[in-house]
Amino acid sequence: MVDWQAGVAWLNSTACARCPGQHFSMNQVITIVHEPMHTTEEPQERALLVGIERGDTIWPLEQSLAELERLASTAGAEVVGFVSQRLKAPNTRTFIGKGKVEEVALAVRALKADLVVFDDELTPTQQSNLEKEIKDAKIIDRTALILDIFALHAVSREGRLQVRLAQNEYLLPRLRGMWAHLASNRMGGGVGSRFGEGESQLEVDRRMVRKRIGHIRSELKKLQEERSTQRKARLDSGIYKVALAGYTNAGKSSLLNNLTAADVLSYDKLFATLDSTTRKLVLPEGRELTLTDTVGFIQKLPHTLVEAFKSTLDEIANADLILHIIDSSAPQRDAQMKAVIEVLEQIGAQAIPQLLVFNKRDLLDADEQETLALCFPDGVAVSAQTGEGIAELLARIDEAASATSKTLTVLIPFVQGALVQLAHERCSIVSESFTEDGTTLSLRVPAALLSRFKQYAV
Repeated sequence: MVDWQAGVAWLNSTACARCPGQHFSMNQVITIVHEPMHTTEEPQERALLVGIERGDTIWPLEQSLAELERLASTAGAEVVGFVSQRLKAPNTRTFIGKGKVEEVALAVRALKADLVVFDDELTPTQQSNLEKEIKDAKIIDRTALILDIFALHAVSREGRLQVRLAQNEYLLPRLRGMWAHLASNRMGGGVGSRFGEGESQLEVDRRMVRKRIGHIRSELKKLQEERSTQRKARLDSGIYKVALAGYTNAGKSSLLNNLTAADVLSYDKLFATLDSTTRKLVLPEGRELTLTDTVGFIQKLPHTLVEAFKSTLDEIANADLILHIIDSSAPQRDAQMKAVIEVLEQIGAQAIPQLLVFNKRDLLDADEQETLALCFPDGVAVSAQTGEGIAELLARIDEAASATSKTLTVLIPFVQGALVQLAHERCSIVSESFTEDGTTLSLRVPAALLSRFKQYAV
């Protein structure tokens, strides 16, 4: 309980010492104590989004800016306005035209924006020129925004290192001009120092960033070796590997949770999870396989991110089957599919068998579901939220796994009980019977395990 009397006495004694004659009443003390405290949180940044329309029908500007708005919101900014311009190609100097730059500068002042986000990656020269023209706001591009979100959501040590690597590689070519005011000011100089020039601050910073990049790569290499060891163990085990790939927020983590009862973070946000997660899945007929969830893709995915997350994306490139998870309710569904296919090509995974999985079917009406089935007869429509279509999906996964297996009939001696257990875990059992000589199995064996069972073939 608060001792109000003691509080009044203390305030009055303090007040008398500082200002004789000043006294506080009980009500004044209560008012002071209950007065709202000032928050130390930084105010939400106000963002103005800028994009250009190039006549691209696959991804119209309004949809691209709508996605940029979601990215900005995910990063914690409040979008207060949009500026667009139709151009065949970006202006090499300022990305948008000179008149449009002036319009952006006026909009920044009118809307009290303190952040301008461009929908494409700016060159260092474009960013430098824009910063000179638009002085009342911070200028960033789509890549910097995505890197900022990745930095917010990276959890594991490997994820944080991958983000730091991408950030530093993005920063390195943009150091030029950051120290323009010191370009002619060399460290050292004067009598006794004319035998060699000092380094500019730019050179010092470049060397520091390169050193940091080298250190991060060294750390990542160690972690990649550990990941490679784990991946090799899975390869040697002969277990069938399934990877989930798809556009960000398509519902990959939710589907992983549904299939494997995993407790993976799942939010309705862009890039809610970055770190790859592998879980065991047991199919209804008993076959075991692994499911790996990976970082979501996005249109205009920065090349630096693809390179930095290469070890994580290798989980996709080394899979036996890729489940391409698609948000069936997204207005830009086809464009999102195309963006994912482009990234799969970048990482060399285009030849791996794929199964199209259209998630969020519960958000479609009956006519939309029928149209989807007609357009993609080989796909599977599911809902990670309600469980609709999950049984069909499991059957299709089992069908794909069985297609890579060879059917054998084997007689395994009773003393090789571990091999029978392996058959139940890694193979698809067609029939099983027991004789006085051992266990007779008719089964489909993955190629990686054929050598283990061939010697017992009958």
